[in-house]
Amino acid sequence: MTAVALAGTGLISPLGPTPAAFWQGLLDGRRAFGELHGIEGEFRSRVVAAVPSTDCPAPAGRRKETLATTAARQALDAAGLPALPDGSLLVVVSQTPLLNDPRAERNGDFAGPRPEALLAACRADARRTTVVHLSHACASAAFAASFARDWLLSGLSTTALVVGASALNRYEYASMDVVKTLSPHGARPFDADRDGITVGEGGGAFVLETPAGARARGHRPEAWLSGAACLVDTSQAVASAPDAIRDCMRAALDDAGVRRVDYVHAHATGTAQGDAAEAEAVAELALGLGAATPLPMSSHKGAIGHLLHASAFPGLVAAAGFLREAWMPGTPGLRRRAPLPDGVTALAEPLRATTAEHVLVNSFGFSGNNASLVLSAAHG
Repeated sequence: MTAVALAGTGLISPLGPTPAAFWQGLLDGRRAFGELHGIEGEFRSRVVAAVPSTDCPAPAGRRKETLATTAARQALDAAGLPALPDGSLLVVVSQTPLLNDPRAERNGDFAGPRPEALLAACRADARRTTVVHLSHACASAAFAASFARDWLLSGLSTTALVVGASALNRYEYASMDVVKTLSPHGARPFDADRDGITVGEGGGAFVLETPAGARARGHRPEAWLSGAACLVDTSQAVASAPDAIRDCMRAALDDAGVRRVDYVHAHATGTAQGDAAEAEAVAELALGLGAATPLPMSSHKGAIGHLLHASAFPGLVAAAGFLREAWMPGTPGLRRRAPLPDGVTALAEPLRATTAEHVLVNSFGFSGNNASLVLSAAHG
């Protein structure tokens, strides 16, 4: 068996301080965008999606850490675990592991959460927990899901916690501005008038567990992480190519032993090239699977923006919500669909699914970092 249990999720986002608040806001089509404050500099866009300070009362320079530790505690609670068990794996995803470094302090919330803070928040024994830092650009959290799943399937542990966060800071915001990816109006994935990304804040976490471990505790998972693929396409320095995305999705489905997918939660950030490449790849996938109807896809980034390294966390929460409730969320901000190839459709509004058994979650990043995850419904 290659599936592991998605035992619990945690998420604090601009739509609210819990996974449930994010899911309901996504179904309602809310766009949690506002004006950029607190970061010096002239940028192409002043539109951001920030977590309210009341939802994240963080000391200066520790906003990422507060978001991450809050999400980690949520995920453990959802998994029914009072603490991270001894012998567990902790995977931290972020831009950088710089700790107590003057360069990090000058850039405010650029530095990632300190492992010792996460271990304390999870009431974990540092001597009996393996800590790994992982960074694969904006696909980091999805790469971490695959890594943690392999770790569990190899028998190295029964439990893994993946955690990360995105917090607005001058360094990361400027890095998006300098490559001209920021939308001056707010991200609108798959829209004919899309013109770039919106940077968002948020913290996410999820607990993965071996099937035997979940059964031993009598815990019903939110879903099964049944397949994963992580492919680095070195032919593209920045944007992903359609054939690389298609191959990544196919490899994830092959890994899961699945020949049908009911919905794709797209990476789609709101850039013209990126959205088009993903749509072309999904259409090719649908053709290869022999789908009788266009394969539906949507993106959360029109609601909360792009959480950069942490962008896969809301994707997994959305996928779990789809499998649980059989509702495919729409894409907030999508008003006028850009032309799409045959075999795929972009959802503007939520749509009831006739079946909700398998979902693909895509996550792509600079330097050709591509990851696709297959989540499957947990019955019984």
